[in-house]
Amino acid sequence: MNALSRPPDGTAAPRARNPRARPAAFGVLDVGTTKVVCIIARIEPDGLPRALGYGWQRSQGVKGGNVIDLAQAERAVRAAVAQAEEMADIKLSGVIANLSCGQPESRQHHVQWTINGRAVTEADLRAVVAEGRRRMAEEGREAVHALPLGFTLDATPGVTDPRGMICDTLGARLHIVDAASASLRNLGTGLMRCDLEVEEAVSAPYAAALAALSEDERELGATVIDMGGGTTSLAVLHEGMLLHTAQVPVGGWQVTNDLARGLNTSYDQAERLKTMHGSMFGTIDDEREMLSLSRIGEDGDILSRVPRAQMLSIIRPRVEETLEFVRDRLKEADLGPQAGQAVVLTGGASGLVGARETASRILGRPVRLGRPQAVRGLPDVFHAPGFATTLGLVAWGAGEGRPVLDFDHGPQGSRSVFARFVNWLRDRV
Repeated sequence: MNALSRPPDGTAAPRARNPRARPAAFGVLDVGTTKVVCIIARIEPDGLPRALGYGWQRSQGVKGGNVIDLAQAERAVRAAVAQAEEMADIKLSGVIANLSCGQPESRQHHVQWTINGRAVTEADLRAVVAEGRRRMAEEGREAVHALPLGFTLDATPGVTDPRGMICDTLGARLHIVDAASASLRNLGTGLMRCDLEVEEAVSAPYAAALAALSEDERELGATVIDMGGGTTSLAVLHEGMLLHTAQVPVGGWQVTNDLARGLNTSYDQAERLKTMHGSMFGTIDDEREMLSLSRIGEDGDILSRVPRAQMLSIIRPRVEETLEFVRDRLKEADLGPQAGQAVVLTGGASGLVGARETASRILGRPVRLGRPQAVRGLPDVFHAPGFATTLGLVAWGAGEGRPVLDFDHGPQGSRSVFARFVNWLRDRV
């Protein structure tokens, strides 16, 4: 049972507070292509989070997960954060944020570290993580997660915690999730303008997995596909660890854009048609069922009528193409049985009728729709698939998903790129 879970009878889960949970109230910020969401929460003695305040706004100045207009992005973030702060009566100075910008990639690095016959210390492990980060910086990318997957002591592999053990050479297999430094700095700049520091950044599909997967799925191996507004991303977990992430720059917004162009109508009307009448399934009545819309350039009172079949012929190819991209990314990763057979589909675009069945057909695996578990203090609307990433950030604040050997976010560890960059600017501006 994960940190967001509760038994069917609604009583508190019988578990203790996670020692890696945030000790005080904290804020999370989900900056997406379609919406910006802020939640302020605290972890209660039973280990479950409670929302103290929340706010969300329609996203502006963000496309494909990347900030393209600082002023517009700042307005959306400020409004969402202000709503949450007013409700919680708490002023935020920093947040846990999702990472979807900068074309994030998943890589594995093998680092060799000389020990010279002494006992391995925590400082050695921090140095290994820092070496993995340094390699990324040389390529113009910033490591957001540097997660140890296993260690080798001289010729002995399979060591999970080498501290205190004696060897000549320490080998480490690191899973690094990185992103383009310039894109991260643009996001950091936008948040600095809102007087916010990003205390921690969490890979968006990993956050979605923390909210949508059961504990058994995380242990046995599962793939989460997060169909967002501007991107579709995936995360593969096994034995509770993040093994792989990938992202394709296509999401629900592209479906809306295709409809707007194909039907010569506004984005708002295209979104309405997609939400109310969109489907991956067709029937013999689709040619006869007519949908009303206003064309661009015509008087708003003049409505045109198009067959539902025409709309579906626009939606289906784009969604199928997106899922084929995901299938190709999984094949390229070549994770084998570690990826497991379970596939969980989540994100706002996953609510399209027939999306689950189409994903199962294209991926060749059983697929279920993943909804985030309920969080006390939040209305039911937050428990839809479109809020999986947001509530996954809350789960991270509750201590979920953090590696056993967490040298990336410890008090002496490397601070996030956003925190370092924002502090650098504050020292100079």
